[in-house]
Amino acid sequence: VVPMIVRRQREDADGGRAYEQRLMTLGVVVLTAVAVAGVLLAGPLVSLYSADWNARKIEVAVRLAQYILPQIAFFGIGAIAGAILNTRDRFAAPMWAPVLNNIVMIGVALAYYVKLDVAGTDIGTVTNADLALLGLGTTAGIVAQCAVLVISLHRVGFRFRPRLDLREAGLGEMGRTAVWMFAYVGVSQLGFLITTKLASGAGEQSPGSGNAAYAYAYQFFQLPYGIIAVSVITAVLPRMSRAVADGRLDSVREEFSSGVRLVSALLVPAGLLLMVLGPAVTVLIFSWGNMTVESAVSIGNVLQIFGLALVPFSLFQLLLRVFYSFGDTRTPAFLAVGNVAVNASLSLLVYLTLPARYILMGLAFAFTVAYITGTAVAWVLASRRVRGLEGRKVARGLSRMYVAALPTALFALGVLWLTQELAGLNALSATIMLAAGGGLGMVLYLAVAHRMRIPEVSSVVEMVASRVRR
Repeated sequence: VVPMIVRRQREDADGGRAYEQRLMTLGVVVLTAVAVAGVLLAGPLVSLYSADWNARKIEVAVRLAQYILPQIAFFGIGAIAGAILNTRDRFAAPMWAPVLNNIVMIGVALAYYVKLDVAGTDIGTVTNADLALLGLGTTAGIVAQCAVLVISLHRVGFRFRPRLDLREAGLGEMGRTAVWMFAYVGVSQLGFLITTKLASGAGEQSPGSGNAAYAYAYQFFQLPYGIIAVSVITAVLPRMSRAVADGRLDSVREEFSSGVRLVSALLVPAGLLLMVLGPAVTVLIFSWGNMTVESAVSIGNVLQIFGLALVPFSLFQLLLRVFYSFGDTRTPAFLAVGNVAVNASLSLLVYLTLPARYILMGLAFAFTVAYITGTAVAWVLASRRVRGLEGRKVARGLSRMYVAALPTALFALGVLWLTQELAGLNALSATIMLAAGGGLGMVLYLAVAHRMRIPEVSSVVEMVASRVRR
């Protein structure tokens, strides 16, 4: 919705205020209805992903879904509030609101941990009160996140007044945009469903290799993207949308190119470090409680493959914002179809040909290939749309970053080998690997890249140095 809001801010006599109120009204009504429908249909929704589950497991999943699905409304309302804030170049609240959510959820996790002597530690013994703590506690975090965004929106002068004169809300344009956006989401969910089924099948063949292991690895893979790339994407989209509204394609090219290089400056070494230190990350986090070191290493192996996908996945998301800045949601929907087709085909091939213990790694590799292919296709289409994306400059910057990151990867590999030879792989040795290989390795990258005078890295080094001097 950011490009639509920007356009109405430019065109409407009231600066788009009435449009924003109509948009928020529509969001509240529709998203609340969807959330209620989700709660009522929790059983059928769970059944889509729960082949061969026993009755107790389905019962627990449905109960948790009923507690969690109301988040749809709060996520959506918060997203609209965040979009309006972004169009006003206010980025602090959208970046910090998830921190409050995390604090609430950490509190919920600690409360559940304290209750472990009476709370259920598995599906068979968990009680309804335990599920309420987990489900409603998680939802409370999203409510808090939404509240921060709504309060911040009020502070910048937005006053919400329900407006039911929706004929003036641009429903035709919004509807066309939404149809293709829903198509994108639907196709993506189809791909997610296929991957879930195959990963679950792998878990039935090889213990410790189920969908949960794949999901854990995927979440850790998303972490650097969420911290680094999303921050840049959030700032770039409103600026590109304004440039499109003014017909300044040269500014769109410049914003995209600088965004890609800024994101890659940190994602390039992060991806290589995940490829080297993936098992150390997961052993440190998971190798206690009900999970063995071997199971944690299996998750880490999947995370290593995902490390390959970090840069192309982030570039693909940035490329989608080029289309969104034009109000084009149709092209991303077709790109999603291509991505899912490639991913599903390769995933099925992996499932049918690889030994069970390698299937999850194969699924992660299929994901990587799909996004490399999707990025290439999206680049060509976006380049045609804006008459070039400064490809040579981007390629030159990326190649220099990979050269600068190579010593970091080798250093981390050396630390990994030496620590494992001396102490094996356990939580303590994983901590050493991450502190030395990851922490010092990243410092080495910054030093080498600064010496190579890579502008984006040099700006990061100078910013950190100025903060330290203060």
